[in-house]
Amino acid sequence: MVDYSINGRYALVTGGSAGIGLAIALALVKEGVNVAICSRSRKKLNKSREYLSGFGSEVIALEFDALSPQGPEEVMNVLFTKWPRIDILVNNVGGGGRWGKENIVDTDDNVWLEVFQKNALCAAYFTKRVLPGMIQNKWGRVVTITSIFGKEGGGRPWFTMAKAAEVALMKTLSMDKMLVRNGITFNSVAPGGIEITGTGFDDEKNISPLKFHEMIENDYPLGRMGSPEEVANIVCFLCSNLSTLINGAQIAADGGQSKSF
Repeated sequence: MVDYSINGRYALVTGGSAGIGLAIALALVKEGVNVAICSRSRKKLNKSREYLSGFGSEVIALEFDALSPQGPEEVMNVLFTKWPRIDILVNNVGGGGRWGKENIVDTDDNVWLEVFQKNALCAAYFTKRVLPGMIQNKWGRVVTITSIFGKEGGGRPWFTMAKAAEVALMKTLSMDKMLVRNGITFNSVAPGGIEITGTGFDDEKNISPLKFHEMIENDYPLGRMGSPEEVANIVCFLCSNLSTLINGAQIAADGGQSKSF
């Protein structure tokens, strides 16, 4: 069994009550990490907290609104009263890839602002708040969940722009000698199509099974979509003491779906 040597660490997984975020939180608690999750739905938070707590680590579930400028600050203020530090930050909260309309002209300006706030600005704020503690303790891991639309063109422009900004944030911080020479690494994981119950892909499959099957055959080299657990495995490795040389990377978790190198 591989020893990731992160037992007893403290992690925050934003948007951690479902999907990829919950899978990441689960992977971390199985490694003995104390995990805080935050999201908008109190019902999902309570259910996920109960599930994650069964693995022996401390689990904190905090309700927050990613579209509120005060939301991230409220989360951090609570966490810093409960825990001495945050060792691992996973910027997972985001979305908006299906917001707006196909025609950019017909899409309200608020869509651009809200998608950028929910993705890039949330990641920037949470990252800024955890860095002082990581510097003091000379150890830290920041992993941001981006998208293949962010490493290459495609998708709706407000989403691609926001995800590209997250990649730029991680890459730029990874080049800051003051940060990385204090044992902190910054990386991005870019999922392709991930099959999650109750999401847009699930709706597409139910509405037109044949069309969905054709999309999988044409666009996915493996002949299937990815799973949240497959993304979580990569993130957990990046958070470990085995990944010390991986800094400033953007790792595609897409089974070959994206076309850029």
